[in-house]
Amino acid sequence: MRIGEAAAAAGCTPRALRLYEQRGLLPPPGRTASGQRDYRPAEVARLRVIRELLGSGFTIEDLRSCADRLHLLTQDPPPRCGAADAPEGSGSGVVGRRLAILDAEIDRLTRLREDLARRAFGDRAGAGDRAAFGDTAAFGDRAGADPQPYEPVPVTHRSPAAPPAPATP
Repeated sequence: MRIGEAAAAAGCTPRALRLYEQRGLLPPPGRTASGQRDYRPAEVARLRVIRELLGSGFTIEDLRSCADRLHLLTQDPPPRCGAADAPEGSGSGVVGRRLAILDAEIDRLTRLREDLARRAFGDRAGAGDRAAFGDTAAFGDRAGADPQPYEPVPVTHRSPAAPPAPATP
């Protein structure tokens, strides 16, 4: 299949597919007589694995370090990433490094949240203090409850020179 078909089948764009090839995540595909890339089902399956791993928080550099083993993840079922008897969190290699990076980011965000709550509510962060800031549920419970999920507000951008939109009846 051609690059557009392969990209669509894997849920990416042709540009992303070429990037993965340039970065060594995909081996160069075969070429047609006219020089166009020609992808096989195995390469599309590998593309899907790459997309899934990128969506799980891995970076292209993470995947480059294990590109020679990505084809193993196209098996059904895929092999586990580590020894079965290894304790959780003791992973080495790319998975262990990514988990350590995520844990460090979670710690950083937790400290940031605690600092903001301390600045907003002080040491006496009671319900009355929180009420002064409006939506008290957005700050969560000081005992450690998760904050309420927030709803993103859709934003519409218009050029400053654009005339106002006509009012609808």
